[in-house]
Amino acid sequence: MATLNTASYPDLTAQGDIEFTTGVASVDANARSSGIWKTSIWIDGTGNTKVFSEFDAEEYARKKDEGAQASQAVFQQGYSLTVAPIRFGLDTAITYEMRKDNKYEEITNMFTDLGAQCANRIELDLTHRITFGTAITYTNLDGDTISIDTGDDFALFYSAHTLTGSSDTYRNILANNPQVSTGALEAMEKMNVENTLNNLGQKKALKYDIIYTTDDPNTGNTVAEILQSTAKISAPNAGVKNIYQAKYRHVVLPLIATDASGNVDSTKAKYWGLASSSAKGAQLKFALREAPNMTAASPNSNSEEFSTEDWKYKGRARYAIGSVVGRGITLSKGDGSA
Repeated sequence: MATLNTASYPDLTAQGDIEFTTGVASVDANARSSGIWKTSIWIDGTGNTKVFSEFDAEEYARKKDEGAQASQAVFQQGYSLTVAPIRFGLDTAITYEMRKDNKYEEITNMFTDLGAQCANRIELDLTHRITFGTAITYTNLDGDTISIDTGDDFALFYSAHTLTGSSDTYRNILANNPQVSTGALEAMEKMNVENTLNNLGQKKALKYDIIYTTDDPNTGNTVAEILQSTAKISAPNAGVKNIYQAKYRHVVLPLIATDASGNVDSTKAKYWGLASSSAKGAQLKFALREAPNMTAASPNSNSEEFSTEDWKYKGRARYAIGSVVGRGITLSKGDGSA
């Protein structure tokens, strides 16, 4: 556990006026609020595992002749995924001298924003399901090997996902992984039209309403041009409607282009894709068991170490993430790879 003391952080108790800035809570809830992940609250007392499952019915009714019995509807169990929550946290302690001598009013947030750091970890873990989404496992920030395959035992983004009630397959990674452009977007739309199937192999008319990218300026600016481009009244194309306006909501996920530790990974800077925020869309699940929280120390309580008089602060969160199927979200790595 890290301890904040006067020897390690002399500026915090300096006599002169020092202006501090803080780097904690630096990541907004871009992933959690994107609509790509379907969020649920995991209630206490409901066990230590949760099963995410899909269930399909055939798309169309059948003819019923006069006086005849109606056909029985066909239902199909899809893939299931069992997840268990993992708890994350950080602790810190503040010495007696630090509390008495430091510029407490100016830097208290640096000591107590441990809950925000847990929220940042959620963003990292959610986004890394896309970052490492062409593999079935990845090594996370803690050095643990995390299984991230879907219910069919393939990577989230794959060229031949299987179905439980049909021999058909579908793909959700764009061939040749082009950078985002109007042509590439149309190619991804065509892929989605032809590869969005239920488990009986029937085509599903699913609305993809999200275009997501990294925070790479060129990629983001290209998307902005596609979605928002207009022409002057005197321009050759004046009056021509931009078919992409209001078709997609642009979601920027800055942590896609990072490694397991959250450091910059420029090899993933051009990642982009489409997703559906509808209930039947992307089946990326996030179950929150314990919301990010911070417990502050108080004098003469068990958060004060008797012999050292250190005050202890802690941040905690507990949650589970699972990608049931690849349907409803697609990817291009933007690197031109086959």
